[in-house]
Amino acid sequence: MLWIVLGVVLAVAEIFTATLFLIMFAVGAFAAAGAAALGAPVAVQAVVFAVVSALTVFAARPVIQRHKQTSSDSDDTTFGVEAIEGSTALVLEHVDADRGMVKIDGEVWSARAYDATQVFAPGERVQVIQVKGAVALVWRDVTTPGELPEAER
Repeated sequence: MLWIVLGVVLAVAEIFTATLFLIMFAVGAFAAAGAAALGAPVAVQAVVFAVVSALTVFAARPVIQRHKQTSSDSDDTTFGVEAIEGSTALVLEHVDADRGMVKIDGEVWSARAYDATQVFAPGERVQVIQVKGAVALVWRDVTTPGELPEAER
């Protein structure tokens, strides 16, 4: 019974960590529970736990890590806030340290100047430095001065 409880606790903890590490010890605990159900002494149950846990860590973890690296290396597409940060925006309404509106990839965002001393007029191009909640913090875009083409507005 102890091994089953330990296995469940480890499996639930894995849900919260999502590292795919604790689940390997949960497998070892369930294997030890199987040994206990077959009537093995406590020492044998502990050995089964240690051996199965070690085998899953040393056999499965490198495969998981390799797959994780391969999928992240092959996927260059960013999404969410990461996709917005660093992009260019068009100022729609006066942007200063307190308020403003910009258009980022066709979407209207609330904006504030990243540097409180900067002020942006409608039609200016800015770069999104950071996103805090639903507010884009912007900076003067010095690499591409001027207005965005009509198609990007």
